[in-house]
Amino acid sequence: MTSQISNVPTADQIRRAPKVLLHDHLDGGLRPGTIIDLALQQGYDNLPETEPDKLGIWFREAADSGSLERYLETFAHTCAVMQTREALFRVAAECAVDLAEDGVVYAEVRYAPEQHLEAGLTLEEVVEAVNEGFREGERRARAGGHRIRVGALLTAMRHAARALEIAELANRYRDSGVVGFDIAGAEAGYPPTRHLDAFEYLKRENNHFTIHAGEAFGLPSIWQALQWCGADRLGHGVRIIDDIEVAEGGSVALGRLAAYVRDKRIPLEMCPTSNLQTGAAASIAEHPIGLLRKLHFRATVNTDNRLMSGTSMSREFELLVEAFGYTLDDMAWFSVNAMKSAFIPFDERLAMINDVIKPGYAELKSEWLFQQTAATSGSSAQAE
Repeated sequence: MTSQISNVPTADQIRRAPKVLLHDHLDGGLRPGTIIDLALQQGYDNLPETEPDKLGIWFREAADSGSLERYLETFAHTCAVMQTREALFRVAAECAVDLAEDGVVYAEVRYAPEQHLEAGLTLEEVVEAVNEGFREGERRARAGGHRIRVGALLTAMRHAARALEIAELANRYRDSGVVGFDIAGAEAGYPPTRHLDAFEYLKRENNHFTIHAGEAFGLPSIWQALQWCGADRLGHGVRIIDDIEVAEGGSVALGRLAAYVRDKRIPLEMCPTSNLQTGAAASIAEHPIGLLRKLHFRATVNTDNRLMSGTSMSREFELLVEAFGYTLDDMAWFSVNAMKSAFIPFDERLAMINDVIKPGYAELKSEWLFQQTAATSGSSAQAE
């Protein structure tokens, strides 16, 4: 008989649960203290604050504007201090450690190599520094009792003209830690179809790519990313909700694009807190992820930019648990969805699901069960 008692997780259980992260920007997740250190080392004197706590608050408040364009402006400061090999190595290593300490067991972290060339690094040197940083971070995490695997996604900026060059770079390093390709930046006025040559190249090379689509712009962006470009995943994809009609009685009708996305199991890299900041959703309780979960879309939970959103994977799940009453089973569903959608080989994804994720959630559920049993036994003893 299945227990009818709720297994809503505690904050501690959420933190310890094995989580999978597919959408996280390297230049959006720096530690405030690291930004200050690197600024001092590199002579960068344009930071708005020079105390870690105050700088962290500044980033969150500057990003909390309701505008994607304003949100993206905050990256000028983080990118400014990520122009040397040492800085990139440090940021990447700390990223892996921070994610591991938050219970993330697999992460795909993206960055745009073209944004880190101002001090003379080549594209190859940027990629190699970040890859080495991730490997160092994985080692530090293991030494601290945590396990994580980090893959890199190389991003091209959609307003620039280097997408094919970055796609070729991603393909050259696909066996050295780079797992795929992405395009990012303001959607309006810069459709993904501007970079068809890059996507056609990647498809010929049997390589993986995701596209930022359906965040600040609507259904046409999603349609182009899928039907013209052939994206494996959608970065955000939150505006797919515009193709879903919910009647007053609660019945739901999917438009043809929404039905296609669900039928084809196209992963949605959803970032709830970030979507609130950019105006893509009004509140967590009203975020489309709630309905998309009920309708069994391939939804995943992500951080986007941990610094700008003042968030973590644990924080994202805490908010969803509070808003929708999600249980450990829901968390496991999102995590398995994400692992199924990762850009590493099938057998490695399967091993992560069967050997790490499912056992991790089973252990948390058994922990909860024994706690409930102990509490029930204690109540019975007192009654006697």
